[in-house]
Amino acid sequence: MQVLHVCSEMFPLLKTGGLADVIGALPAAQIADGVDVRVLLPGFPDIRRGIPDAHVVSRRDTFAGKISLLFGHYNGVGIYLIDAPHLYERPGSPYHDTNLYAYTDNVLRFALLGWVGCEMACGLDPFWRPDVVHAHDWHAGLAPAYLAARGRPAKSVFTVHNLAYQGMFYAKHMDDIELPWSFFNMHGLEFNGQLSFLKAGLYYADHITAVSPTYAREITEPQFAYGMEGLLRQRHLEGRLSGILNGVDEKIWNPESDLLLASRYTRDTLEEKAENKRQLQIAMGLKVNDKVPLFAVVSRLTNQKGLDLVLEALPGLLEQGGQLALLGAGDPVLQEGFLAAAAEHPGQVGVQIGYHEAFSHRIMGGADVILVPSRFEPCGLTQLYGLKYGTLPLVRRTGGWPIRSPTVRWKIWRTVSPAVLSSKTVTPGRCYARFGVLLCCGHGLRFGGLYNGRRWRWILAGKLPRNHTASCTIA
Repeated sequence: MQVLHVCSEMFPLLKTGGLADVIGALPAAQIADGVDVRVLLPGFPDIRRGIPDAHVVSRRDTFAGKISLLFGHYNGVGIYLIDAPHLYERPGSPYHDTNLYAYTDNVLRFALLGWVGCEMACGLDPFWRPDVVHAHDWHAGLAPAYLAARGRPAKSVFTVHNLAYQGMFYAKHMDDIELPWSFFNMHGLEFNGQLSFLKAGLYYADHITAVSPTYAREITEPQFAYGMEGLLRQRHLEGRLSGILNGVDEKIWNPESDLLLASRYTRDTLEEKAENKRQLQIAMGLKVNDKVPLFAVVSRLTNQKGLDLVLEALPGLLEQGGQLALLGAGDPVLQEGFLAAAAEHPGQVGVQIGYHEAFSHRIMGGADVILVPSRFEPCGLTQLYGLKYGTLPLVRRTGGWPIRSPTVRWKIWRTVSPAVLSSKTVTPGRCYARFGVLLCCGHGLRFGGLYNGRRWRWILAGKLPRNHTASCTIA
């Protein structure tokens, strides 16, 4: 079977969130399982620099201008790049400029991504064409629509990493993207009078996956579906919606071999974690004290992630002697709130605005508790990293958290269930009450998380999507 992943980012070439982590790990796991997998990406500058051997496969004159299709390799995975400097060679993130304004031509930039994904199934590369086109999130959502318009030359899978981001554009752009106007209706890609790339993927894909079984159920309910619940319920009734939990790439996230840590450790040498805590406290300007619980946040600063709840609960956390280390960026109001807390509580609160992949490893290795209080969380790799590093996740019961590998579910629940929040607010006091000094020196608690987290990874997560792509191929 030949599978093409269509997406906008891939770790470590370019990362703005968990989508990149998935694409950085899943294709390699599928290749190891015997699937012929390649990845299609826009030719963003960081990605181009990371694949210097890319060569021209094809050239086309498209609705978005002249493009070249390049092919190269990264870490053993075949990578196609859309070379279109007039669309992709820009400063800032892949999605917006340095002033955080979305690029005005995003409709063309990402329609082109979906179009090329479809054309790959029509022979754009004369030497390789996919049986299944696997599109990820709204950026690639038009790929299943283009395939439908071309008579479905390949089957399609669409993965929802976060339903909150829907790729909405004015209806007039239907004239710009070479899809028939007949597709613009409620039984198509129209949503609230606009063009929705996300809905295109949900409606036209042969199968939809979400990044956890719980999230697959949640997005059929109004409070999580952003108006898409009717469509998603229908896809579920058709047997075309399922959830597959993301996994941890142990080549990247493994405290035994992580060179970004001050001190590496295993389940048998967990005392070495203390040096990581000390170094983290120094780096964040916190008082060095191995007896106080060190809470951490590594996240986008948004209300969806529940970071306003952390701000609300912070005084109680600090009154009981705790510390907070935060790495993240996002909502200016939340940024200012955490910076003000750091100024008001020197030695107890340390804040770094921005995202640094290397420093996120240091936080995961040094903290006692990782806070993940999301109002909804499709999967949440952060808590999986916490389990892997023996850093207790303090979470809300949503999305990817309640379900783990069937072989280790009961062990993980016994390990971390006291730290799971079912209430509407973050209550770190519950951690103090339940764990006491064990929070700092509870090797037994951390031992369980570290040991069991090891067993749920991309090996299983890579096999499950193969089952779905196989069913798409023969359906």
